[in-house]
Amino acid sequence: MRIALKVDVDTLRGTREGVPALMTLFQRLHVPATFLFSVGPDHTGRALRRLLRPGFLAKVLRTSVPSTYGLKTLAYGTLLPGPDIGRKASEPMRAAQAAGFEVGLHAWDHVRWQDAVARKNATWTERDWRRGTEAFESIFGAAPTCCGAAGWQINDHVLTLETQANMRWASDTRGGPPFRPRLVDGIGCPQIPTTLPTMDELIGCDGVTTDNVGARLIDMVQHDPRPLHVFTLHAELEGGPLLGQFEQALRGWQALGTELVTVGEAVAMLDIATLPIADVVSGRMPGRAGTLATSRFRSPTHTVQQVGGGASP
Repeated sequence: MRIALKVDVDTLRGTREGVPALMTLFQRLHVPATFLFSVGPDHTGRALRRLLRPGFLAKVLRTSVPSTYGLKTLAYGTLLPGPDIGRKASEPMRAAQAAGFEVGLHAWDHVRWQDAVARKNATWTERDWRRGTEAFESIFGAAPTCCGAAGWQINDHVLTLETQANMRWASDTRGGPPFRPRLVDGIGCPQIPTTLPTMDELIGCDGVTTDNVGARLIDMVQHDPRPLHVFTLHAELEGGPLLGQFEQALRGWQALGTELVTVGEAVAMLDIATLPIADVVSGRMPGRAGTLATSRFRSPTHTVQQVGGGASP
């Protein structure tokens, strides 16, 4: 069994503080990982508009969002201008790549993408996508070869853009096994869905706390020994107040004999030509306010196991 580790980096603080902390942990435990970076403005404060959505306030309260992200970050895009993450924090991004970690694109403007892309047209989508890929290239000297959407939010145009950009893989969806998305005019690049719930989705539900969330993740993997799991973590959480619990989960997974890999390494072990084809559809997941991208297989032999969803505030 393998677990691919995908780190979503949403904010300036997460890039400056969470990424180095996670790199130190990964290197100490000899664990590979994939970092997906937000490379444009940090508008985290605008996410507080989601308080009007059913379930989002409960998530904010149970995961201590203000203390995790900091009041300054929560003011970006509202009381304070949103800083350009790529310009102000390119050093830790390049340090991750130099240390041998896989790097890819998360978003240009994380909050803008997460809150809007699902209902936007091709022109809007391509403009935001190009901003992200161009900023990524200015940081790393090459275009991204992999990506994962902010908040697991996409539309049909995103799938086409990823395929046109020759992405080796994308991780925009939640739920079942790896697949190739069905497009209007063909088949898209491989989708590697997140299968495990995120820590912030688990905390506050079914007796899970900040003191036992690592143990719960170990238990979930032990009782669901599929060939490949994908765990998405956030630099702001697992690279911050939940770092100790994340380390516990990593050590527990290693004790189970699980191989920890990057998403790219997991893809290299797949036979892409034989991956099933599925439709990308909107769905709901436990612990998540709102909808996100999931897969729907037309063959009855493939089903989606809905195990969670989540995102930054």
